[in-house]
Amino acid sequence: MSGIRVALVDDQALFRAGVRMLLESQPDLEVVGDAGDGVAGVELARRERPDVVLMDVRMPAQDGIAATEQILAAADRDGVAPPRVLVLTTFDLDENAARAIRAGASGFVLKDADPEFLLAAVRTVHQGNQVIAAAATRALFAHVGRGSGRRPAPAAWSELTPREREIFALAARGLSNGEIAASEFLSEATVKTHVSRILAKLGLRDRVQLVVFAYEHEVPVPPVE
Repeated sequence: MSGIRVALVDDQALFRAGVRMLLESQPDLEVVGDAGDGVAGVELARRERPDVVLMDVRMPAQDGIAATEQILAAADRDGVAPPRVLVLTTFDLDENAARAIRAGASGFVLKDADPEFLLAAVRTVHQGNQVIAAAATRALFAHVGRGSGRRPAPAAWSELTPREREIFALAARGLSNGEIAASEFLSEATVKTHVSRILAKLGLRDRVQLVVFAYEHEVPVPPVE
């Protein structure tokens, strides 16, 4: 059985080398190439058709946001399955992480994340799920409350019930269905139903977009403990 084919796009050669060694230590992961900027990353993805792209946000020549958009658009034009893009971010790149999610990325992790978390994240997005690192979520909300460009909630927000708003706030903080269930004394199935209704009412693709929605709009989300 072939492994998960991964491409790595980051402008720091030493970081790329370290991540490559980590990925290649796993029997189910295969690094098909790496690139030092967004332009080279787009070409790499077009040539190798990886399953997952680890994408830095801030790079020379072309940033990871534009590269993500181009990679996904090219796959759509070519009629092939698009790769899952996992954004690599740092605490000072919160706004760019949000922009990358809007561009189609499947999640974001911190560049100093535990190696086991990064490996799990690659496998998770390959399976079609999203990744929201709790620490990265904390970074996203570091600036909430400063009034830096947050917009009023759209009319769809008023369609959420009080219970759905409570679930929304917990999901926006990066809690999993299991963690929300334990916190609210609910079954995971009930939480999953609530989250699905919230996503449908707000027109969001997944839980990662839910986090970005909370970051960008004036909706109540308690700080992460």
